[in-house]
Amino acid sequence: MSQSPILVIGSTGKTGRRIVKQLAGRGHAVREGSRRSEPPFYWDDPETWPEALDGVEAAYISYAPDLAFPGAPAKIEALTKRAVAAGVKRLVLLSGRNEAKAQQCEDIVRACGLDFTLVRASWFSQNFNEGALLEPVLGGVVALPAGDVREPFVDADDIADVAVAALTDDRHAGQLYELTGPRLMTFAEAAGPELAGMFTELCREVFDGRNASLGDGVQKALGREPRDFAGFCHAAAASGVWNLPR
Repeated sequence: MSQSPILVIGSTGKTGRRIVKQLAGRGHAVREGSRRSEPPFYWDDPETWPEALDGVEAAYISYAPDLAFPGAPAKIEALTKRAVAAGVKRLVLLSGRNEAKAQQCEDIVRACGLDFTLVRASWFSQNFNEGALLEPVLGGVVALPAGDVREPFVDADDIADVAVAALTDDRHAGQLYELTGPRLMTFAEAAGPELAGMFTELCREVFDGRNASLGDGVQKALGREPRDFAGFCHAAAASGVWNLPR
């Protein structure tokens, strides 16, 4: 096992903190990349990037706020150039399904000259209980621009499992893994009548039906079926965050 650190950019996020925990548990040296880490990593301050990348063998890239935002491709291109200069050998990019800017960022990582793995994920199950959606869920109204479009919600633990495999195993180099859950659900079905009573207009970028299909990335990367949304719901209820009807 290499003693060179693995950089996890977005180490306090939904996927990043899971990846950090897994890597550390397996005995890998981990360097966290966040505003609160030491050294710090700021997407908006490229002067923080060289120290974060120094001596790193592999890096997980989770861009905040999202690869779909303006300016993301330029930031990803700048980061890959810094990574090449720092001697990084492998990049694992968290991407989004059928988002034009996200796929532009994928092309940038493909072309950078380093080993890479692209982890293209659907909407996270954990968006319902970690972060901005938790309060609306607990309040009984989730107003999202999703309509009746079906989404294959993916568990963040599956994303972390694939990312850790890609960061630590050469067999995943050059692969694109499209990660989804095992079934399609509308947001109304996912939230349920106990948790949500209202959904608004269609989302023009993500929720127009373009992602209403299943991927096989978890199966290809890990050789097992992805976690189902029902399992996530049971875990959330067991944690005490959700007080769901029995």
